[in-house]
Amino acid sequence: MAKSALTFTLRIDGARETLAALRKLPKDANNELRQASLAISRAVAEKAKAAGAREGGQAAAVARTVRAQRDRVPAVVAGGTRRLGRHKTPAFNLLFASEFGQNRRTGWYAAPKYAGSAGRQYRPHRGRQGIWFFPTVEAEQADIARRWQQAADEVIEKFGEG
Repeated sequence: MAKSALTFTLRIDGARETLAALRKLPKDANNELRQASLAISRAVAEKAKAAGAREGGQAAAVARTVRAQRDRVPAVVAGGTRRLGRHKTPAFNLLFASEFGQNRRTGWYAAPKYAGSAGRQYRPHRGRQGIWFFPTVEAEQADIARRWQQAADEVIEKFGEG
């Protein structure tokens, strides 16, 4: 089965080496790092939800599906199979158009009575430049990396290796 949600795992310099060092420590060390990463991810997910709500329309509906994922590095998930709107469309069907825009409509809603700029469902397509989810997460990248490195250093110090 294909994935129905978008998982954004945050890139952090030196994470691979840090995770390798953590593998040598007890399992509790990894659990503690997962908890710290989850707290960081929750903060980012809340900011992404707020950005989607500000955007309005389909982005606001999809923003309700944004959540933090428990992992050793911070990860945020959006989309999924949750049904949204009056037509009960799965969130993953709305996610990319709300994030990157769409130039034309396809599917049942492409009928002439729905066409026209007055009833535009999404912003025009912007290529790889996101509208609400990716810009919000990327704006937090430096703070996320700093907070994660600090949490990882604390875990390594607490459980030995440092």
